[in-house]
Amino acid sequence: MASLSTTTTPTTTTTTTTKSLSSTSHNPLWSKPSQLSAFRSNQTRHIAPKISCKVAKSDDQQSQTPKTTNVETSKFDRRNMLIGLGGLYGAATTLSGGSAAIAKPTAPDVTECGLSEADDGHGNNPITLDCCPSGFGQAVDFKLPNPYSEPRKVNIRPAAHLVNNDYIQKYWKALALMKALPDSDPRSFKQQADVHCAYCNGGYHQVGLPDLDYQIHASWLFFPFHRAYLYFYEKILGKLIDDPTFKIPYWNWDHPDGMVMPEFFNIPNSPFFDPIRDQKHLPPTVMDLSYDGPTKEHNLPYNDQIAQNLTIMHRQMITNAKTRVMFLGGPFRSCDDPPSEPGSLEVQPHGTIHNWVGNPQPNTLRWEDMGNFYSAGRDPIFYSHHANVDRTWSIWKTLSHRNRDFKDKDFLNSYFYFYDENAQLVRIYVRDCLDTVKMGYDYQPMDLPWLKSRPTRHGHGHQRGHGHGRGHDHGREKCCCSRNYSHTISQFPKIPR
Repeated sequence: MASLSTTTTPTTTTTTTTKSLSSTSHNPLWSKPSQLSAFRSNQTRHIAPKISCKVAKSDDQQSQTPKTTNVETSKFDRRNMLIGLGGLYGAATTLSGGSAAIAKPTAPDVTECGLSEADDGHGNNPITLDCCPSGFGQAVDFKLPNPYSEPRKVNIRPAAHLVNNDYIQKYWKALALMKALPDSDPRSFKQQADVHCAYCNGGYHQVGLPDLDYQIHASWLFFPFHRAYLYFYEKILGKLIDDPTFKIPYWNWDHPDGMVMPEFFNIPNSPFFDPIRDQKHLPPTVMDLSYDGPTKEHNLPYNDQIAQNLTIMHRQMITNAKTRVMFLGGPFRSCDDPPSEPGSLEVQPHGTIHNWVGNPQPNTLRWEDMGNFYSAGRDPIFYSHHANVDRTWSIWKTLSHRNRDFKDKDFLNSYFYFYDENAQLVRIYVRDCLDTVKMGYDYQPMDLPWLKSRPTRHGHGHQRGHGHGRGHDHGREKCCCSRNYSHTISQFPKIPR
């Protein structure tokens, strides 16, 4: 089953009683990474030429990537298998003269998609699923707009709790049209949800390494993968309503006004509704960013819960996020075992919100929908949740001059595959996912009250004045950052209420 370990969560010398997700071992999102490979021996795959993990390419060789790649479809073993005939990664074994060489950036072998698997986190209630996409035509490389040849258009993702009825109606129409597409269409809501299942529950192995699973959680791939995932999901929605400027809303759970599930996601019979959510956590219940399962509900008074949530945000965005690895996650390169070094925010609150929205046992078998990798994308709120996760990546880079993305070529040259709004298979590199403005979008700014909620020895957030602790003074942030979310509100258009 595709799952994560949190034993490598970054630590800090600050003493606090605020709970960490590292204890949430019973949830299928956070189980042993060894389970990722448990199903491999039972699957029948088209075996690609193996690549040795002993020899690495030079930097020059790593940059030699084909412009287009062929992918053809076939039926195999009663599953949809994307079988490459000379295929997508033929060059991976030839650019350096043979199978003994490998490019260190890792990538999924989408020419071979096998069954995915899931369970309840303890190996119980196992399930196997065909999450493989439909495939046809050629894969083309994603290209950022050229700012010198075409004007840069930046559209704004609004805060979900601030959107007006006109926006909700537009999103309603777009999502309803996506859900009405046939399941065989890679742009359909079913196949968009299955993207997460295939990438996260063992559907792919690494290119040329059929014995090593590919996984986009618990490493430096977490943020860029989900950014690209939402980008193409959003493009499809815009195409369906003939509005290329359309942007999905973000669930602003790091602000007190957004710490309740956005109400429009709870409208029965709407395309936003998912009945498989924890019924105790529907509006107007305030979320608990330290949620650790139904037996450990805190049920704090409103003000105390808000204060604890803000303290958690401060800790995960600042105290536990002082280096790239601490915030973005550890490296994941070709030939590596499935990763197990998530960044601070991936563990909490990203993971705890998945758990908080999902419906635990005995209500479901595997904490569906949001509480399990394979089913999380089936809940429309998943995409707004991850929009805010994506936003925190941008915010983190404004908090200190030290907060920068990895410059490692193995990070920058890793890549993923998605279908775009025209059902075209696209390869997108991490290096093209580092700046939302260059990708054509940004976020409606909101205050960041957690900047002032520094944890104390007693575990309570301490509200401070304008200074936010050493290295996080508001004035210094202005000096070192080109786009600071806490002081550029007037520079962005307001989303009408």
